Amino acid sequence: MADEFELDGFIPYRLNRASELISLSFARQYKLEFDLTRPEWRTLAALGSVGVMTATQIGAHSHMHKTKVSRAIRALEERHWLKRIPSETDRRFEKIELTPQGQQYYRKITLLARKYQETVRMTLGEEAIRHLELALSAIETSAGPHRKSR
Repeated sequence: MADEFELDGFIPYRLNRASELISLSFARQYKLEFDLTRPEWRTLAALGSVGVMTATQIGAHSHMHKTKVSRAIRALEERHWLKRIPSETDRRFEKIELTPQGQQYYRKITLLARKYQETVRMTLGEEAIRHLELALSAIETSAGPHRKSR
């Protein structure tokens, strides 16, 4: 068929596939070393990089569904890596923050993340990384949530 759609050439599909492949590759490392699931890693990373957040904010920051965030929070709380702080004005809301133990593990995991990123940089090479960063910035600028549809 002359007008056939080529999925393997569709940029959003390729970006999603590449993202999933690299995410799974890194996930194997933090699963092996820290026994974390991807939602737990994303929750820990969000709290470690931003600070005190609500579950809704964690979900928005890491693009996770609220049920995954809730399960991750519960699992990290059981490990004593985070704590919940009830809102003084509304009992339905709570702030979440890393405990000292959670901060310690966040630092350890970020070392693993830095090593992983350095491996990716070495594999791709600096020129490819530079092009990739430019392309990703352009995509984020043109397709970001602030962009109005026409």
